Amino acid sequence: MKLLTIEENGIQKLGIQTENGIMDIAATAEKANADIEADVMSVISNSEQELSKLQDFINRALDEEKAVFADPEKLTWGPCVTRPHKIICVGLNYRRHADETNAPYPEVPILFNKFDNTLTGHKSEIPVPKVTEKLDYEVELGIVMGKKAKNVAEDKALDYVFGYCAVNDLSARDLQMKTHQWLLGKNCDKFSPIGPYLVTSDEVGDPNNLALKTYVNGELRQDSNTSDMIFYCREIVSYISRHMTLEPGDIILTGTPEGVVLGYPEEKQIYIQPGDEVTVEIEKLGSLTNYFVEEK
Repeated sequence: MKLLTIEENGIQKLGIQTENGIMDIAATAEKANADIEADVMSVISNSEQELSKLQDFINRALDEEKAVFADPEKLTWGPCVTRPHKIICVGLNYRRHADETNAPYPEVPILFNKFDNTLTGHKSEIPVPKVTEKLDYEVELGIVMGKKAKNVAEDKALDYVFGYCAVNDLSARDLQMKTHQWLLGKNCDKFSPIGPYLVTSDEVGDPNNLALKTYVNGELRQDSNTSDMIFYCREIVSYISRHMTLEPGDIILTGTPEGVVLGYPEEKQIYIQPGDEVTVEIEKLGSLTNYFVEEK
């Protein structure tokens, strides 16, 4: 199932991508006089039960011609996960990315965090902060947890995952490298666009066999596969769960492949500017596009 967030009048509502279009779950429930969960976080937290109920509701609404569809060109897309308890990121997790930045392969996952002020959705405008001159893109596979996980074994770790999404882990390199802590360069407003869809794990299959790409103004910049990860998704989930409890809705950003601006020779480094359009794309998860504007 492909879940998404519709923003309307300051409210974030659940949408589902069906073969017939994007179904507005709340509007459909109102039309059908049905009681159904229309909040993505509640669906994630009660995944098995709610997904089954959702699918039955969608089928019934389609059969009874009571489905309400949103126009994908007119709707405002929100982040596909709206209220995560934690956003945990893995640094230097692709072999060729480590190679291009002349960094040694880490012996254990390098972890840092982002906050919910960084979340935004597909087609949103992102202000380029005035405090940076080196804003970089990073296509990343996002893992979204579906069950509480603590001390889980690697061979069971993916059973705790609800689904996956595309993420652009935007990074202000000059701020990131000011200190040994990366927080400042990673947490400016809207620095984690995610979406457009949250795709359930059953539709994705092996998360470490997905093509991923980045386009800047239509030019291909990153072109790799999640198989190049140093630490695979099952290893990451298991490792984090040994140190802290993962909760339903938590997002794990799994690192970026080669092709970031930072990896270019200095004379060829052209960072994101106002007016740029950046699209990150992951196989089975869709394309996430954002427009960069001047900060007011």
